[in-house]
Amino acid sequence: QVQLVESGGGLVQPGGSLRLSCAASGNIIDLYRRAWYRQAPGKQRELVASVLSGGTTDYLTSVEGRFTISGNNAKNMIYLQMNNLKPEDTAVYYCNFQSLGSFLKGDLGSWGQGTQVTVSS
Repeated sequence: QVQLVESGGGLVQPGGSLRLSCAASGNIIDLYRRAWYRQAPGKQRELVASVLSGGTTDYLTSVEGRFTISGNNAKNMIYLQMNNLKPEDTAVYYCNFQSLGSFLKGDLGSWGQGTQVTVSS
């Protein structure tokens, strides 16, 4: 079981920046993908950015060019650098670690508790 703890959320003005961090502990084996999701009030959770174990990244179209996902070599951390934030980026952001076994079972894997990001003037 993998435990994930996010940090770095907060209130920021439009055009500002935030950096989210996610620390993983526990039995991190056979890691397939690390990702950030978000969920705004009244909306479904959506995939914001992901990075595969080989380094391939993918982004939600609306954040491409503004957000950057990265991780450390030990693969127990993941970050989301968010620049030029917009009010529509307001949401609870969740980190997600998915093992290869979870991927093959169609299971998304482990989740953090979420961190609130609010973009408002």
